[in-house]
Formats: sequence, structure tokens, C-alpha cells
Amino acid sequence: MALGPRLDIRQTQSLVMTPQLQQAIKLLAASNLEIETFISEALEANPLLDTGGPADPGAEPERIEIAAPAGEEATADQLMLAGGGEGDAPLDLAAVDRDFDTGDGAGPSMRDAEWGAAGGTGGDFAETPDWEQLRAAEVTLVEHLEGQIGALTRDARTAFIARHIIGLLDEAGYLPATLEDIAEDLGVELYEAEAALELVQSLDPSGVGARSLAECIAIQAREADRYDPCMAALIANLDLVARGEVERLKRLCRVDDEDFADMLRELRGYNPRPGLAFAPSETGTVVPDILVSANAAGGWDIALNEETLPRLIVNRGYYLELDAGATSRESQSWLKEKLADAHWLIRALDQRQKTILKTAAEIVKQQDGFFRRGVAELRPLTLREVAEQIGMHESTVSRVTSNKYLACARGTFELKYFFTSGVASADGEGASSAAIKARIKALIDAETAENILSDQQLAEMLQKEGFDLARRTVAKYREAIGLGSSAERRRAKKLAGAS
Repeated sequence: MALGPRLDIRQTQSLVMTPQLQQAIKLLAASNLEIETFISEALEANPLLDTGGPADPGAEPERIEIAAPAGEEATADQLMLAGGGEGDAPLDLAAVDRDFDTGDGAGPSMRDAEWGAAGGTGGDFAETPDWEQLRAAEVTLVEHLEGQIGALTRDARTAFIARHIIGLLDEAGYLPATLEDIAEDLGVELYEAEAALELVQSLDPSGVGARSLAECIAIQAREADRYDPCMAALIANLDLVARGEVERLKRLCRVDDEDFADMLRELRGYNPRPGLAFAPSETGTVVPDILVSANAAGGWDIALNEETLPRLIVNRGYYLELDAGATSRESQSWLKEKLADAHWLIRALDQRQKTILKTAAEIVKQQDGFFRRGVAELRPLTLREVAEQIGMHESTVSRVTSNKYLACARGTFELKYFFTSGVASADGEGASSAAIKARIKALIDAETAENILSDQQLAEMLQKEGFDLARRTVAKYREAIGLGSSAERRRAKKLAGAS
């Protein structure tokens, strides 16, 4: 076969995302706090962007109203408050723009130069708490303990060793190192390390500086003047307490039922991790993105929480001033670029708000039973179902529900919470796994010490209620909600009965 040059023409297709589309997708998945940071950076980078003043107090904020289900009529009082029943407005989502994933976005409008009207916080949401409140400075465990050293000893050497020991304490207040190692590291005698440890163990909170759980409890018992031989025997056998061996413990402690019950109550009053009272809080304040409240017509009002988001506008006055002074082609090009970026950002943020509001409205509509009657009415729901109902791509719904929170009368929930897997039920519609977990918890909470339900018994009871669950599935759900096995619950009930 002869070798030679050859020319081919091939046609290929590729999907290329523009930088603006990539940015729009990131904005859609970002939380309100992340949006705040993004807007702050945009305000610094673009001189034409500015924060507008508060919205017109006389204007009605845009929101979505969901009417009550057909089977649930509003009361006469509710209808009168709603204006003769005309408040049962149907869910109108036709006016909401298509999302960025579909490439079907609406063109520029008169609202391009202003953002903030996609939702509001007026009316029923005026009492929303101030999310900008700062927490008071927290005192650490080390600072708290070191502040007590000077008042308890004048020996500088002992105080130095005690401060070293304090620095070695873990978050719960326990000392993981041995006194021999501490004495060797500091080059001091063992008795000096023991004296310093005794000083640390006398500090507040009681129980810090302990090297074991038994020692921690013993320190607190001594301070409460309850460390008698009987309590000492009980503390020395905490493993038996954990196993619920009541009769054996009573023999070891040489006490009757009444005294043993008092000792158990005393034991439960001690703190096994005293240092955690000064541990830094890792949970920050959750700022809800969507606010849901019941309206007078028996339906739902859904609005966006914009308390933490500034209202962006284009500073027209500054633009005209810069435009008048832009004499060169480069400066005019730069000014037009900044103006286009400002318009795009305002449109993108407005589109984000509309998409969130549209998705939240459908979730509330699908999970109406949860908002009215609680978690037992939570139905199985998937991203695909919501996406099909609102005419968006499934990936868009996934981004919208990420890092977004909904506040209602039942609390604050992440939007992902409302998407749960289903379990087969007798009615053929299925039941939410969250509802199953709530039912399992209710059955276990109703147990008595004489009637502890096994996983098989729980499965049989749920099957009688219409839930087709196997024993292993019940065990998985039980462990997921942090409930122990039947043997563990029996021991706990036995100890509770003894006290």
C-alpha cells in the first residue's frame, strides 16, 4: 500500500460554557452568605455598581402564594380575612423566567438596572430575627483555668508546672500524659508534678485534670462531699453500671434499693466531660433563604429572605460623569465593559432569586402535608419530580437546593431535607424514609421496661400499619436516628427504674 498525504473534512460538536454561564451556575449553588461575599467583591471591582436604598415601604413585595388543597377548605373567618375567599390564588409560575441551564433565559428588561424585587421580607416576615448579631467573645478552657492559678498558690514553681499541665489537657478536660513524662519533660521531681496536678484538679470546673473517667467522677464526688466507701465502690465499677448489672452492684456497694437509687441519681448528676463547657462552638447561625408562612386562605405565602443581601443598582449619575470624561477609545471601551458586567450581574442575581423561589414553591406544594401535620406526612420526593413540574433540568434543581434553607413554623430545614427515598406501603403511594424513622422513634419512646420491642417486633408493627419493611431495614433506620438495640434499651430502662 502506497503512503501519501490525505486531506479529510470532519464535523464535530462540543459544548463550551461561557465564563458568564459558569459564573451563573456558581451563583445558583451559592448560599446567601457566599452571595454576600461575592457581591462585596463585585462592588470593589466595578465602580458602576452601587447598593440601592431600602425598597419602597408602600410597595407590595413579590411572593408566591399557594392555595389550600381542594380537600381542605378554609374557615369562614379565614375567607373573610382573605377578602371573600378570593385569596385562594392558584400557583402561577408562568411568568418566571427559564433557568440558565436551559439556555432559555429572558432578554434584558427594565429591571436590568435594579435587583431585589424577586422576593421580599415585608408583611408576615417583618419579625425575622437579626442575623447580623455577633456572638460575645468566648473564654477558652485554658484561659479559664490559668486565671485561677494565681489565687490558689504563691509558689511560682508549682504554678509553672500547673500551667504546663493545663496546656496538655484535651477538649474534654482530661490529661492524656503521665506524670512521669511531665516530670521528665520539665526536669522536676515526681512529687512536684503530683502537687501541680492536685492544684489543677482543684480548679473549676470540677473534674478537670483527671486521667480517667473514674477519677473525673471521683473528683466531683469529693467536692460534693459524697465520696464515701459505697460511692467509691460504685465509681470503681462503672463498667458494671454500663452493663446494667444492678444486683451485683448492690452487693458490691453493700446498699439496699433506696440507697442504690440515690447513688445512681448522684452519679448521673456528675459531668463526665467538664471541659466541653468551654469548647468553641462550631455551629454557626443558619440564615434561611426562603420564608414560608400560612396565609389567611389556608394556603402558603413563600418569599425570599433578603435581609442579608444588598439591593444592587447601576449608579447612573457616576456612569454619566465617567462617560463625559472618557475621551479615548480605551477608556470608552473599559466603561462599556463595566456597564455590561453590572447589567449582567444584576440580571444573574435576579434570575437566581426567581429560580430559588420557583423551586421552593414546588417543594412546598409537594410537601404540603409536612407543613400542616409534621414529619409523619413527609412524602417521597426526587429532584426529577420537581424538575419536571417546574420545567427545569434536574441539575439545576440540585444546585438550587444545595446550601439553601427554608424557615417555617416547624423550624428551619435545608431544602435537601424534603427529598427523601421512598418505602413501599399498602396504599401504593409509598412513604418517606424520614416519616418511617419518626414512626420508629415514636414506637420506641412508648416502650416500657417490661415490654422492649425487638427489631423484628418493630417490623411486624410497621407492616400492620401499612409499611413493607424488613427487620434489617428497621435496624438500619433505628441506628440512623441514634437509638440503641433492644438489649441496650433494656439496660437503660432497668437503670432508670432502679433510680
